[in-house]
Amino acid sequence: MGPGGAGRFASQRFVQGAGQSQSQAQANAEGIKVAVDRNTGDAATYEFKFAHVPSPVADNAGARAQLLLISGIVDPASGGMECLTDGRLPTEEDEPESNLFFDVGTWGGRFRMDLGSAIEIAQVNSYSWHYGDRGPQVYVLYASDGTDPNFNPAPATPLDPAKVGWRRIASVDTRPRINGAPIKEGYELGGQYGVSISHASGSIGKYRYLLFDCFEAETEDDYGNTFYSEINVIAKH
Repeated sequence: MGPGGAGRFASQRFVQGAGQSQSQAQANAEGIKVAVDRNTGDAATYEFKFAHVPSPVADNAGARAQLLLISGIVDPASGGMECLTDGRLPTEEDEPESNLFFDVGTWGGRFRMDLGSAIEIAQVNSYSWHYGDRGPQVYVLYASDGTDPNFNPAPATPLDPAKVGWRRIASVDTRPRINGAPIKEGYELGGQYGVSISHASGSIGKYRYLLFDCFEAETEDDYGNTFYSEINVIAKH
């Protein structure tokens, strides 16, 4: 169990330029907002209710997306890529079969969501849950409508997606910090995390493809890859 005892919420909210480091804010596209909540103790339940970030919903554009692993190795104990869009959430803080996570001792992984056609996206929301090091989310989100002449639909690491038809949308790093530095490892990293990426205008943009470049949350041992529980893509109506 993560820190926080029986407290209702141990949450934080990051918005571009407020609560994020300067480097993170500069890495986000103009107008992008990244909200982050963290539940610990009794506040972390199967309902994934947060103070600011919307709870996961089964009916979202991401549920119909096709997923493609581009780089990295999925841990054989993981529930696999389908866990991200199946609408089924873990019921406890250490439930490997209900989460996607990358293999032991690896840097993370890169995967693509194909929404089938370009849609106006209001939010991209990601969720994770683990009692320790594997709770925080660290990734970069890219998007594309697929129309750039130089578009590469599957840019393998270390190719920079921004050079092959992708737009860098946001940098996400939910690791708790002490004096501005991420906590390196341990139960202090644990909890249930919700991230909501949006835009001040109400639309992130019109895109068909989303690319998630995921990185391990800690490197002190081989077990630093995040337990990703679900990803929602909310269309703008």
